[in-house]
Amino acid sequence: MKILENIATLYTCAMDGEQKDVHPIPNAALIWDNDSIVWVGKADEVPANYPINQRFDAEGRIVLPGLIDCHTHLAFGGWRADEFELRSLGAAYIDIAKAGGGILSTVKNTRKATKYELKEKARGVLAQMTALGVTTVECKSGYGLTTEDEIKVLEVYKELKTDVPNRLVSTFLGAHTIPPEFIERRDEYIDLLCKEMIPKISEAKLAEFCDIFVEISAFTIEEARRILETGKAHGLSPKIHADQLSCSSGAELAAELGAASADHLEYISDQGISDMAKKGVVAVSLPLATFYLCQPAIPARKLIEAGVPVAVSTDFNPGSAPSFHLPMAMMMACTLQKMSPAEALKGTTIYAAKAIQRDSEIGSLEAGKKADFIEIDAENVNHWLYHFRSNACERVFINGEHIHGN
Repeated sequence: MKILENIATLYTCAMDGEQKDVHPIPNAALIWDNDSIVWVGKADEVPANYPINQRFDAEGRIVLPGLIDCHTHLAFGGWRADEFELRSLGAAYIDIAKAGGGILSTVKNTRKATKYELKEKARGVLAQMTALGVTTVECKSGYGLTTEDEIKVLEVYKELKTDVPNRLVSTFLGAHTIPPEFIERRDEYIDLLCKEMIPKISEAKLAEFCDIFVEISAFTIEEARRILETGKAHGLSPKIHADQLSCSSGAELAAELGAASADHLEYISDQGISDMAKKGVVAVSLPLATFYLCQPAIPARKLIEAGVPVAVSTDFNPGSAPSFHLPMAMMMACTLQKMSPAEALKGTTIYAAKAIQRDSEIGSLEAGKKADFIEIDAENVNHWLYHFRSNACERVFINGEHIHGN
């Protein structure tokens, strides 16, 4: 067994309690065996009968569960810095998309890219995410929009799972937008999604979730219901990009279908909040996208007060959130969304785990869960997110193995 000692405060981030309850243990110790946590508690209460054969010193740092980025578009071709300039000069996201930019620009570059190119680019990003303390990453497709190219991206994720230490969770997002070759034949594209892509991806076990972008510029509620129900019939749990640019009733649909999460939600209705609370759907907030697009922030306080668990993620993608810095997203959850640092922490740990249906395995530091934890050079969680630095993460453990840091 191994032990981490000299911990100033360990935050278990257990599911119990409210969003603000992260269950700190001062002067703590953590014991694990192989890949699983055995014991967590105060250092002066460590059981004497545990056969400890290796000791690690946290040097007075705080210890957190490994951070979980539960909404990313990890693999894509090219970048879109030109659109950043256009938006900075006042162009709207939807107008850029209608002019052939936006998602379709990345689709073009992703189709051109080889699997090797996509894989190596994603591998480099994952290494930098790990250094920030991110141990689990949800990865969406959605920039191929053909059967061949969607499978290509999902195969990149499948291969990376055996190559990198991080836990990767794959999501099929073939319903990201209508591809240009189907612009006048959208019903045919939806048939392709339902009759070919979803069955093939399910059979090959390339994804666990089926996601869709419900928006004026993307898919309607009726189309989303058909696609997500088809996904459910093939064993893919539903997720929804909901109410990002307009109030489109995506949150209500997420509740109706029992989705794992509804993401974005800047324009969610009161009815959507109520429905999600009743059905236990996780709200995934994406403050980096809010910031980059100059959108109003998700009403996090209303969601939290209604009993909706609010996760925090980056939405890493080449257009609306070209940053994978999850701690920065956490800081922005505090400043833009009016969440407390503790609430943001719970949103990137156990609630993020719930958004990807992994909360029984990861997301908190409790006996029986995987030994994914990080050391942060800060006095406490408040000080970590208040005194924002490029990286305060000193050491990263995944599955009990020391992955990053001195």
